Amino acid sequence: MTIKEVISIIEKQIAMPQAEDFDNVGLLCGIPSRNVSGVLVCHDALENVIDESIVKNCNLVICFHPIIFSGLKSLTGKNYVERAVLKAIENKVAIYAIHTAFDNDYSGVNAGICNALGLKNVKILQPKKNNLKQLNIYVPNDYAEQLKEALFSAGAGNIGFYDECSFKTVGSGTFRPIEGANPFSGQQNVRENADENMISVIFEAYKQNQIIAAMKEVHPYEEVAHQIYSLDNENQYAGLGMYGEFDDEMDEKDFLRFIKDKFNIEVIKHSDFTNKKIKRVGVLGGSGASGIKSALAKKCDAYITGDLKYHDYFLAESKILLCDIGHYESEQWVAQQLFEILSQKISTFAILNSSEKTNPVNYFL
Repeated sequence: MTIKEVISIIEKQIAMPQAEDFDNVGLLCGIPSRNVSGVLVCHDALENVIDESIVKNCNLVICFHPIIFSGLKSLTGKNYVERAVLKAIENKVAIYAIHTAFDNDYSGVNAGICNALGLKNVKILQPKKNNLKQLNIYVPNDYAEQLKEALFSAGAGNIGFYDECSFKTVGSGTFRPIEGANPFSGQQNVRENADENMISVIFEAYKQNQIIAAMKEVHPYEEVAHQIYSLDNENQYAGLGMYGEFDDEMDEKDFLRFIKDKFNIEVIKHSDFTNKKIKRVGVLGGSGASGIKSALAKKCDAYITGDLKYHDYFLAESKILLCDIGHYESEQWVAQQLFEILSQKISTFAILNSSEKTNPVNYFL
């Protein structure tokens, strides 16, 4: 199996185009056509992880955070990023990163946190906007089902936990072939009436090219009449953060003890106590200050994230308990999630979870 084939398996589970625009996800270095000897899954592809991959004969490292980000202009080994990338290249180790594509995934980083906490009725905290489109196509009655099958196969009509969603309107259309036309039916310079269906489907914007290609492949008309609309609808199944509820509410101090136990941490930075019970909780793995207002809007009693700054705590205003558990700590299940995804799909070579420490933060207690 090649690197490209392994990537294809990953991207069937995690849509890379749903990553944030600033991010650097995908294959960072390596030759896609090279055969894979083994896969090492990790949080950060640091030099010690690359060393581990070499020792364990894993020539593909799949990491959460991209080791190569903006501003990299040379590779001379002058810092930890360049040393790791140089060592990977010299030893023919490919590096693939998923980062915010997994942050935005309904079954991704934040789902891992919610599962660990036992939250129920979970929903996206900050749904992605402007990434849904609607396609309307006019097609002869006899070709409607064939067209729908092609659209569904290309990924159209997927809405949350439903697929093959569409709407059909029956009507009558007109057209007149003029000089140069090669019509499916009708005569040149004669206006024709045609019984047609209008097929309507919704799709994520990043699928547009493949869906249009599938449409044109099976449509009988020389000129395919269709419209594409950008929707203002929020995608309720993709976006940053999640929120859900406990079966039973708990006191704030009991809640903090519960978090320490579930995340196996010794320290939690938090805002002032609100003197309210905790039942609805928002979560956002990594640096999550941007989600505080959304957690307030969703009437969360508490919000768990990392990297809160001094002034962020003022936003609580005694309405919500803000909990900073640490960046790495909030994402600690990611490598295991990726390991499980790959292990279920691949059995021809080793899938290993890195044993190397990558969290740079230490605590003196």
